Amino acid sequence: MDENVPDDHPVVLFDGVCNLCEGFVQSLIRRDPDAVLRFAPLQSPIGRQLLEARGHDADEIDSVVLIEGDRAFVRSTAALRAVAHLGGRYRAATALGVVPRPIRDRVYDAIAARRYAWFGRREQCLAPTPDIESRFLTGGPMERAREGTQ
Repeated sequence: MDENVPDDHPVVLFDGVCNLCEGFVQSLIRRDPDAVLRFAPLQSPIGRQLLEARGHDADEIDSVVLIEGDRAFVRSTAALRAVAHLGGRYRAATALGVVPRPIRDRVYDAIAARRYAWFGRREQCLAPTPDIESRFLTGGPMERAREGTQ
């Protein structure tokens, strides 16, 4: 695995051009003062590498993904697990896990299918500000992702 990928932190992969996804990431960052979570756009080379290393076709995934060790969780499960990493009162969100995954994912998919229409889309991937840049997986190829190229 790439030396820029910490194996001791869960990694949230997100659609780097989606405003809703950016809002989710910003919300996680604000509520994670211990900096447990790391982040990378799905479109970035490192995001693609993480997916492919876990047996997922990076061209087929367009949802939030949570990488924990050698496992990749997608859609509603990824979002719930990411929030659970915040600890404290946010761990209560895991109670939504009692809702069967097919039902959770149906709701997730309905929102995801309309996310650009409802929340808009950016022309390029989110570029983190200097105060949170250390939380984003970077490296030479990541710079191309910030410019919106693959």
